[in-house]
Amino acid sequence: MQAFRNITLNRVQADGVLLLTAAIWGGGFAAQRIAAQHLGPLAINGIRFLLAAAFLLPLVQFRPKITRQVMPGVIVAGLCLTVATNFQQLGLRYTTAGNAGFITSLYVILVPFFLSIFWHETIQWYSYLAALIAVAGMFLINTGGVVSMSSGDLFELAGAVFWALHVIVIGITVRRMDVLSFSIGQFGFCGIVNLLFGLLFETIQVDSLVHAGWALLYAGIISGGIGYTLQALGQKFSLPSDAALILSLEAVFAALFGFLFLQEKATLTQIIGYALILMAIIFAQRMRPGEASLTEAKSSATSK
Repeated sequence: MQAFRNITLNRVQADGVLLLTAAIWGGGFAAQRIAAQHLGPLAINGIRFLLAAAFLLPLVQFRPKITRQVMPGVIVAGLCLTVATNFQQLGLRYTTAGNAGFITSLYVILVPFFLSIFWHETIQWYSYLAALIAVAGMFLINTGGVVSMSSGDLFELAGAVFWALHVIVIGITVRRMDVLSFSIGQFGFCGIVNLLFGLLFETIQVDSLVHAGWALLYAGIISGGIGYTLQALGQKFSLPSDAALILSLEAVFAALFGFLFLQEKATLTQIIGYALILMAIIFAQRMRPGEASLTEAKSSATSK
């Protein structure tokens, strides 16, 4: 960790690091979809989050600082992460990596509404407009203009709800503790809970682990551990507005990697839907001058 503290980047270099982070996280959707062909969602999430926690432990000299005062926040964040990732992983069995990436990104739009419902914060007009645009994009992605819903996309939408709650819990908890220790705590909790339930309710075979091995390593170490570390480095030297917009490109990379490695093809109607959701995210972020970027709370390195 000391090595990262000694690195200095200019704005262009920092934005480049964040773009690499978005690409890494986007690739995580394709890796998770490949793993889903061999293992159940509980086993996948258990293994990948324990790998991510193990990767980050050396950065805190194997001594994460989690006190009794912050433990409830870490546990609640771990629970939200557990539910969100299982909805996401389940959805990836029935939908494309591109759809999953864009629908998951809807958490950015949902956060202001949850803050209004549970914390009584005022919703600004641009949040309503962004939500309306995003809903239109979601409709085109899921239905192609015909009223019908894919079960996989519905699972991803349910996951986006818990990603939004997860972002809010992170924003509250990390103000009182070290971010790396928080990430290790929530990753460890999520990984242990998932793996225990996976051993109880899913069949985990050595052959399946071998076939899913590289995908699990990517999702756990590269997307989780390395992706998070690069995000922290990039955001240290980048403007919050830059970080929010660049990291939202994760959804675009998810669709690109789905096309390149899984031969997933989107219709013109779905591409328009992708564009609408990306437009809604960019609009919502650009209209929040002076606010902390929601993606700062993405220290979860979830699907990422």
